[in-house]
Amino acid sequence: MIFLNDSYIKEFQAPIVAVEEEKIITADSCFYAQSGGQPGDKGVVEVNGQKVNVINTIKHEKGIAHVLESAIEGASGDIQGSIDWDHRFRLMRMHTTMHLLCAALPYYVTGGSIGWEKSRIDFDLGEESFEFETLNQIINEFIQQAHPISYQWITSEELDQQPELVRTLSVQPPRTNGQIRLVKIGTIDLQPCGGTHVANTHEIGEFKFIKYESKGKMNKRVQFTLD
Repeated sequence: MIFLNDSYIKEFQAPIVAVEEEKIITADSCFYAQSGGQPGDKGVVEVNGQKVNVINTIKHEKGIAHVLESAIEGASGDIQGSIDWDHRFRLMRMHTTMHLLCAALPYYVTGGSIGWEKSRIDFDLGEESFEFETLNQIINEFIQQAHPISYQWITSEELDQQPELVRTLSVQPPRTNGQIRLVKIGTIDLQPCGGTHVANTHEIGEFKFIKYESKGKMNKRVQFTLD
């Protein structure tokens, strides 16, 4: 997928492979499809000279489904799309921050949700404790250190031989044709992930810890926002 190879591509053109009510499906897209706690992209598409808003993007068995505000009559041929960059970039910043939290908190992740105003990530601390009030200092230091974000691909077999790379208990890493994408943040974090991320931690801005909540024996929740 285009968004897997480059999170900064904002426009694309591709042939339509299917139309289902308000959904236009293409085999590939720069629109991110909702997955793993990250919302789908919004934006605008043009088909046969008609423009319509995309209110969500989801996965489809034939590729990527762009959910439209209203159906386009007689949609056929190619689709041209442009993502809502402000929406995408903020979610990229939020998502990358969740990786930094994984670097700061070396525990398994039990869940998470990325939002525009605030996001949350849940950890299994077991019997351990952590001074969550120190997160502002820890995460903002990571951000200011300007760690580059890079990607590499490994096979399913290679991942199976390195199970410690998988940090999430609730969601298995996406496998694309037997390949898994690893996201590397400098020297502080390396894990499989199919989301979108900024190119360098300095793009995140200021991290702001909101609160910590205990959501059960195996679920400790961190809520945060960005400037």
